[in-house]
Amino acid sequence: MQIKMNESGHPHTPAALCEEGSKLYASALRTGRIARSEVYGAPCLLDLALLHPDPDDTDWLRPTPPSAALAQLLQPIEREILERRRTVVELSDVFEPFMAISALDPPTTHAITVLEGLSRINASLDRVVAGCSYELLTVQPGGGRDAGALSKGLNRVQPLLGRGIQMRTLYQHTARHTELTLTYLDQVGPEVEVRTLEEIIDRLIVVDREVAFIPARSDRQVALELRHPGLVAYLVGVFDQFWNLAVPIREEIPYDLKTEGITGVQRSIARLLIEGHVDEAIARRLGMNVRTCRSHIAKLAAALGSGSRAQLGYLIAQSGILEEDQ
Repeated sequence: MQIKMNESGHPHTPAALCEEGSKLYASALRTGRIARSEVYGAPCLLDLALLHPDPDDTDWLRPTPPSAALAQLLQPIEREILERRRTVVELSDVFEPFMAISALDPPTTHAITVLEGLSRINASLDRVVAGCSYELLTVQPGGGRDAGALSKGLNRVQPLLGRGIQMRTLYQHTARHTELTLTYLDQVGPEVEVRTLEEIIDRLIVVDREVAFIPARSDRQVALELRHPGLVAYLVGVFDQFWNLAVPIREEIPYDLKTEGITGVQRSIARLLIEGHVDEAIARRLGMNVRTCRSHIAKLAAALGSGSRAQLGYLIAQSGILEEDQ
C-alpha cells in the first residue's frame, strides 16, 4: 500500500489516517461538505481523494462517498495482487521440471554444507548430536580445552548418557595433565571411552557414521557438515586407525627412556625439527604451548651436547635416536 506525504512531510496511508483527518472526513460525511480552510491541517484528505472541490463554491469541499473511495483505493491493490499471482504461476511452471529432477536423487542434496560463524556451527552440532542413536566419535586436538568449550561439550554429551550409545574420544597426551579436562571426564563417566596420542588429526566429530563435522579454516569460524557416505566412511576409518594406536587415558603412556635420557615426546620433537618445522608448528602438532615445546628442545640439546640450533639438527641425525620411529 502506497504512503502519501502531506505538505508538512508527515506520512499517511488510507488504512491509517491521522486523527485530525478522520474527524474532518466524518464531519464532511455528516454535513455533506466542509470548508476548505478547516482541512488545512489534514491535506491527506485531498491527497487520498477523500475530499474534492465543490463545483458550486471552491471555498468548500465535498466528501467522496466511502464506497467510492474504497473502490478507488482497492483497485491498484487488486491489480498488484493479480500480477503477483501471475508471477507465482509462472515461477511454478519454470521450476516444476527441476523439482522432478532433484527428487530422483535426494541423498546428494546436502552432501557438504558450509557452516559460517560459531553460532551456526554450534547450533548444527547441537541438533545433530542430540539425534545420535548409537555412536559418537570425537577428536579433540591440542592440550586441554578451555572451560567454555568443555561446558558446551558436556551439555551435548549428557543427554546421551544412559542410552547405550558408544562414545569414543581422542585427545593428545598433553590433555592428561589438564585439570579441567580430567574434571570433564569424571563428569561424563566411563560411558565415554577416552584415549590419547602424541599427534592426532584436526578436530573431528562423527555422529552415527552418517554425519561428520570438520573445521574448514584455521580460526574455526568456518566448518563443513559432511553427509556424503564415502567421505564419512573415510573419516571413520581414519579415526579407527588413530584409536588403535592410542593409549587409554587411565593407563600409563609407554615412554621408554633412551640411554641418553631422551623421552618419547622429545624424540617426536626431534623428528619434527629434522623435517624443518618451527617451534610454533611443533607445539601445535603435539598439543602443547610454545614455552613447553622450547623447554623440551633445550633438554634435547643438552642431552646431545648441542651448542646451537643448526648443530642440534646435525646431532639428531647422527645420534640414531629416531631409529625406533622408523
